[in-house]
Amino acid sequence: MTIAASDNVRTGQPHMIAHNPVGYPPIVTKKSLAPRLPTLQEKTIFLIDSRFDDSTRLLEQIEIWLNENLPSVQTHLVPMSGYYGRDDPELWARARAEADAVIFGVGHCSTCAPAVAKHAVTLESDYGLPTVSVHTDKFAAVVRSTVRMAGLDRAPRAFVPQPVMGRSAEQLRAYVEGDDPVTGLPFMREVIDALTVGIAATNEEAVQFARTARLLDAASEETLHKLFLNNNWTDKLPIILPTEERVAAMLAHTSRKPDDIVGRMQPTANRGLWEYTVEKVAVNAVMAGCLPEYFPVVLAIASSGLSARSSTSSSGAAMVVVNGPIRQQINMNSGIGALGPYNHANATIGRAYGLLSQNLQGGSVPGETYMGSLGNGYSYNSLTFAENEERSPWEPLHVQKGYDREDSTVSIFYGGRTTTFSLGLRETYWREHVQDMLRATDVVGPPTLLLDPITARQFIDRGGFDTKEKLIRFAYESAQMPAGRYWDLQLVQNYIYPNATLGVEPAATKLKAAPDELVPMFNEQDINVVVVGGESNGYWQIMGAGYRTTMSVDDWR
Repeated sequence: MTIAASDNVRTGQPHMIAHNPVGYPPIVTKKSLAPRLPTLQEKTIFLIDSRFDDSTRLLEQIEIWLNENLPSVQTHLVPMSGYYGRDDPELWARARAEADAVIFGVGHCSTCAPAVAKHAVTLESDYGLPTVSVHTDKFAAVVRSTVRMAGLDRAPRAFVPQPVMGRSAEQLRAYVEGDDPVTGLPFMREVIDALTVGIAATNEEAVQFARTARLLDAASEETLHKLFLNNNWTDKLPIILPTEERVAAMLAHTSRKPDDIVGRMQPTANRGLWEYTVEKVAVNAVMAGCLPEYFPVVLAIASSGLSARSSTSSSGAAMVVVNGPIRQQINMNSGIGALGPYNHANATIGRAYGLLSQNLQGGSVPGETYMGSLGNGYSYNSLTFAENEERSPWEPLHVQKGYDREDSTVSIFYGGRTTTFSLGLRETYWREHVQDMLRATDVVGPPTLLLDPITARQFIDRGGFDTKEKLIRFAYESAQMPAGRYWDLQLVQNYIYPNATLGVEPAATKLKAAPDELVPMFNEQDINVVVVGGESNGYWQIMGAGYRTTMSVDDWR
């Protein structure tokens, strides 16, 4: 949005100068395509499988089409050795030695689409192999952004309709024989042309970002609010404009210099890490409505480099637990309503985490840098609260993570896709009730037990769990299901099965179990317990939220 020079004259409002809330983009190094093949006749093509959500089945149909229509072409369908998000240099080297070209797919989620696109760029630029990446049409903008950030705007890609998962062989064959829904061109003609001299020229150039401006042009308050809204710099709720005075007041509450680097962040792997300073974090803290005394907590969260606006299509959200003396110093809530909208520090610190995530990582725009299919209401304040250390019968979370009780910390979790809920522990079947709750937690968002102090004491009275470790062991042993059912879960197939086939423990041992043998749903070290609540009743929740890290607040005072 351009601000007209006459803006303030028309509105009669005084000029205001606000800070730009956007982080600093990475430097993009331009790469080159591998030489194209004059023809595919008598050539060998690797079809590399990303191993996500039935991608093999689409590649199988592409292979069948090639065998029927280009019988002199030798095809080999080869799966990546592990999780698609990791590089596979042994496979890349094998492809260079044995293949003339590569078809890589399928990118049909918010993380696998960037990964497939980036791997294709690597094969092109580093291994000299003509490569075309295959994706579903929902991720066209994601792929375009990824290859630009990777320095190869012209990286060939072709698209089929969404979804691939659950489609029959006949439906997938129709995709292959049909048109690319993004370009309207015949899909297989596009794939063949991408690998040969028939590749279409393009006017795209490698993207080069200008250094982000520190301040915005002066304008009226109304115009600035429109600018922030239209540029997707807000969470669509009203913000506090980050004027120079407000940002300076925020900066006064840290000993760090305004231009000190706090960290780097990206919406998902392979998208390019954006950099940000203490001042940039302060800008977003002001926008969220934080008081200046909250600023060290916001800086500690930002220093993790973990985004609260992750692009995952599974619609995850962040959760932040605050421990130590800082809780009382800034009057955070760990009691009644702690997880809700009833405390200024809880609400605005969590909101600041979301705002700084989207602005400092280069954006969070649906369809481009955010692909959460459903979205998540927890994203509004990143579910930020303080642990009720005073009423807990156990040691606090940050002590479990290696800090002293007098240290002030933030612990960051990610997930929030599943929440199970109960009241207290019944005398007879409480173990079974807990097991039911654990089984309802998604397997890649391990359980974090959020216990009102009443329930925490009940776990001691009923089960003798006088330490969190004993309760965690009980949860680990209770959360079991038959191996056949476990391995049939789509999330397990996507994220755990590839590691199991590589011998990574404990997944590899689970893979050896008979279909009816009970296996643990989670790793014991991934389960956590937090005491929070005001003892108005013994309600408690199990939040599917995986622990990421704990950061010191004191380092940022």
